[in-house]
Amino acid sequence: VQLQASGGGVVEPGGSLRLSCVASGRSFSPYAMGWFRQAPGKERGFVAHINWYGGISYNGDSVQGRFFISKDSTKNAVFLQMSSLKPEDTAVYFCAADSEALGWDVWGQGTLVTVSS
Repeated sequence: VQLQASGGGVVEPGGSLRLSCVASGRSFSPYAMGWFRQAPGKERGFVAHINWYGGISYNGDSVQGRFFISKDSTKNAVFLQMSSLKPEDTAVYFCAADSEALGWDVWGQGTLVTVSS
């Protein structure tokens, strides 16, 4: 299985972006998929995840109410709708899959989001 993330770009503060992550390869039915991000000089951190059969979580106050994760099982895709973007949201965003409920074992290549005026 390979994950392909896209949708990053440069946006002004307050703007919106929608990230997409599509899985390709063998039959894909993960336990969960998620989004992580890594800002310059910082470690990669959790943003949001969605269980394939129900359940969503977000990384607390940093993105709650501004970011929304969703999926399209028919397309093996997961999305991250980001709004009210802030400069501190600038990072490379990675999608990941937890294929067997044992942890994040499949990673995409990352897409860069830059929030700047």
